[in-house]
This record gives sequence, C-alpha cells and structure tokens, in this order.
Amino acid sequence: MADNHNNLSLWRDATLFDGERLLEGLYAVVTRDTRIDSIYPMASLPADIENHARLIHQGGVITPGLIDCHTHLVFAGSRADEFEQRLEGASYAEIARQGGGILSTVRATRQASEQTLYEASLPRIQALIQDGVTCVEIKSGYGLTLADELKMLRVARRIGRELPVRVTTTLLAAHALPPEYAQDADGYIDLICREIIPAAATEQLADAVDVFCEGIGFSVAQCERVFQAAQAAGIPVKAHAEQLSNLGGSALAARYQALSADHIEWLDEAGIQAMAAAGTVATLLPGAFYTLRDTQVPPIELLRQYQVPMALATDANPGTSPIFQLSLMLNMACTLFRLTPTEALQGVTRHAAKALGMADQIGLLAPGYAADFCVWDIHSPAELAYAIQPGRLKQRVFNGEVSQ
Repeated sequence: MADNHNNLSLWRDATLFDGERLLEGLYAVVTRDTRIDSIYPMASLPADIENHARLIHQGGVITPGLIDCHTHLVFAGSRADEFEQRLEGASYAEIARQGGGILSTVRATRQASEQTLYEASLPRIQALIQDGVTCVEIKSGYGLTLADELKMLRVARRIGRELPVRVTTTLLAAHALPPEYAQDADGYIDLICREIIPAAATEQLADAVDVFCEGIGFSVAQCERVFQAAQAAGIPVKAHAEQLSNLGGSALAARYQALSADHIEWLDEAGIQAMAAAGTVATLLPGAFYTLRDTQVPPIELLRQYQVPMALATDANPGTSPIFQLSLMLNMACTLFRLTPTEALQGVTRHAAKALGMADQIGLLAPGYAADFCVWDIHSPAELAYAIQPGRLKQRVFNGEVSQ
C-alpha cells in the first residue's frame, strides 16, 4: 500500500476556501506530483494516505494560488512625475494629450533591451510571488511597433520559464497611438492587424489580444478590426473598456466572446446583459480607481443581478496603478467597491482563472487541478480582505512544490 502513496503529499487540518466558498470544518489536501489528487474532510481521510503520504503542513487556511489576471508589469522607466502632476490638478487625459501617460513609458521601453526589461520586471513579479500569486497575466502595449511589442512578449514568456509562476501573455498593441501614427489611427490599426497580430501568432507569443477602447485610445470600429484579426489568427480577445466613458466596448467584446472586459466603471445595463450572455468576465481594477482618485464605481449590483463573474486584478503598471500586491486589491475591492470578502477571493481565484480562459486548470481546489495553492497563517479567509498585512503567507505551493 505504501508504494501506491509514496508520491503523495499531504496538507492536513486546514480551513479551506476552495475558490468558490468557505468549506465547513477542517480538511486535508492531497497532491500527486503537479496535481491535486484528492480533498477529504479530516474525519474521512483514509488511513493509508494518512500513514504513507508525505506530510508537508498542518493547520492554517488554504486557498487556491492567487491569480493576477490583468497586469502591465513589463516596462521601463518611471512615471512618478505624473503622479505629482495629477496631485497638482492635471487629469489623466490631459497628461496623455501632452505626450505623457502611456507614451512616456513607450519611449523608455523602446530604448530598453530585452535583458534590461527582464531585470526591471523581476522585482515586480517577485513581489507578486511573495504575495501568493501563482499565475499572472502580462500585457505588451508599451512598444507599439512590431519589434518592440514582440520584445515585451518575449520577456513575459521568459519570466514564465525562469520563475515559479504561470505567465499568460496578452498582445496589447492597441494600447495607445504611437507618435509615428499621430494623425493616422486607422493606419496603425492596419499595422496591428496585418503585421503584429500575425507575427505574434506565428511565434506563439500571445495567449490573448487586448484593446484600449476609449476616447484617448481607439474607437469601437477600430477595436472591432483588431478583434477580427485576432479571431482570424485563432487568439481569444479581451478589452479595456468603459474606464473613462461608455463607448460600448464591453458589448463589442462580448460579441466576440471575449474572455473579459476590464475596468468597466461606466458600463451600462445593456453591456452587462451582453457580457452575461457571452460568458465574458468583468475584471475590476480598484488600484487604478484608487490611484486616479476616480468616483465612478463599477455597477456591482447589476453585475451581481446578471450573475456576471467578477475577477479582480492589480492592473500593475507604471502610471495608473503602480501596485504590485494583489492581496491589497482584496481590501480595496471590499472598501471601495463594496464586494464581500468571498466575492473578492473568488475574484483572485476562480473568476480570475475564467478571465484567462483557464478555469479548467487553476483557481480551484479540486481533484485534477494544478497543485497551485497558498497556506495562510490566519484563522479565516476573510482576514485576507480585512487586513492590509504582509507576512501572512506560510507556504506558496506551485506545481506541487513548496516554492516559498
């Protein structure tokens, strides 16, 4: 019997939040190699497993590994000066029109080599790992040329190869209008559709294609062209939508079966209905809401009413959410958006996985799922949202191995 269980590992006497709900009582989580093998109430734990599996930890609260499903963490340069400008009264849109904002980061990122970008990104991804993140989405969007967009995506892929974290990549060439195309937005969209998306597809560098559908970004018609090109390349889509105004970007994204529509502060009921029908996730980004001192709260009650899954992410970026701590988003979502702690935790586990098209692999404590989970030194899962307190992560398990 021992031979059947010598590759099993055991975490026992733990309180479990399985990605959907808090389970009553104490449980055991059993892993085999890189997968969750089984989960038992302690009273039902088979004696042969208890006697022969390798005991890794006892007690604590176990959650799925945290998933940060919207980040821009590969970039060069700093925008602390814009932070100061906003505090002196300038708006995000005004700074963008003056050549700041995204284009400021574009200039620095274009000048950086792949190695420089990789080294600059390491402290950011390591901060997320130390916070319990086991999967992170990383977008391009600060290159805005074929070579520089692919450069960013290669750095993101390298992070996933060299660090103990799953990385999904998103091509966000339609992030801002580059200076070379200052008077020719349609020409730039042509470049994205005809060259950048096909090249990213050929090199298998993009797991999704994103757009910034906004007055200071791209129109609904232009975003639709990008979606059509992505669809032709067999790549799923998502959208930055309804952050500063209601253009209908979320409804457009839903028409293309988008994985998610993100920000969505100005989302209306028609857009929510479209998302609900398409199964598109609403990704909430309270870090940007907080940094920009926004006052337009996303339509949380309508999202609940139509049962649209709500994911939660850092939006980690140099300008509007320079925050690299996903657990902080739990508190922000509850405090600023009035999510419940359970909704917030679902947002960084089960629903975040769905926002990445990975709901059948990660984000849930269940047999067959990846053995990515966190053991926390707390009494109840709600404490993760209640307190802003580093140091609660007891163990971070990635692919069945304790990596922290």
